[in-house]
Amino acid sequence: MATSLPASFLSRKSRILSQLSVPVSDYDDLSPKGSIDVGIRELIEEINGLEGCVTTSSCAGRISVFLEGRKSSVGGGEEGDVGEGSGERGDVKAAGVGGKGNGGRWLFVSHDPVEIQGCGGKGSWVEVMGMAGLERGEEERQRELGSVTERRLVHFKFEPMILHILTASLQQAQAVLSAALQAGFRESGALNLTSSTGEPPTPMVGIRSMGLALESVIGFESNGMDICMVPEWQLKNLFEISNQRFQENAKRIARFRTLLRAARSGEGKRKGQEGAKWEDAGERRERKKAEGLKKAREMKQTGEKEFGEGAGDVPDMRSTLEHNP
Repeated sequence: MATSLPASFLSRKSRILSQLSVPVSDYDDLSPKGSIDVGIRELIEEINGLEGCVTTSSCAGRISVFLEGRKSSVGGGEEGDVGEGSGERGDVKAAGVGGKGNGGRWLFVSHDPVEIQGCGGKGSWVEVMGMAGLERGEEERQRELGSVTERRLVHFKFEPMILHILTASLQQAQAVLSAALQAGFRESGALNLTSSTGEPPTPMVGIRSMGLALESVIGFESNGMDICMVPEWQLKNLFEISNQRFQENAKRIARFRTLLRAARSGEGKRKGQEGAKWEDAGERRERKKAEGLKKAREMKQTGEKEFGEGAGDVPDMRSTLEHNP
């Protein structure tokens, strides 16, 4: 970059890169997986290789099943706590802040498509998620429990890639955001566009696409057990749809990566039809206005020229009147 990077940006980038430099086996973060997803590891390395960018959080996309936290009227504890006796299994990490706090927990998480044939190696989809199916007579008993709003629900979600990138300037943020929007991450945006200190702003770009997201309530907690209330065929459909969205998510990630590379090499200018320079609405409006004014001038000049050339063919009425009193 032509100008020096803000000191706050350099300090934070150095700290983040230091954390990422540890071996994968030793790295741990706040996600349920506890490490950077393999599917976007190379993308993150490329982004962090840009002088004015550094990733602060990421998820390649995932299928997750989780039990929501306790309702505010049930029990105590602070947001994010997982108290004793919460039913947490030894192989399930406690959920952090983000809708699953106050006793919520992960039941199933996958950052890759799930094998449909054979239920992912389990006997049933209910078993894949570590839940229990409805027993005979369970439906009648649940009707006696009252409103669903008083129960803790189990959610099935598919979430596409989400990425947060700290940038060193408005120009760098614009380049990243433009690549994200063109790639199909239409809900992307930027924050911190102004600075309250003497340093230039260091915008945070969030890359996301809510159009690919999927969420469904599939169960509830009853007597410490996670009960699935939808049939096997419906669970299979949810996994199949999620697998399809994994594929589209991967295509958008690839497009974003390509566009970011092009922007880095100076070849990222968008093209219009037949390879012409791409222009936004404002540029197109100004061009059309200029073209219209130019055409009007040319027509005026042409009309004046034709009138002048044909003036000799028009009889002089004054002279005619003089000769015909």
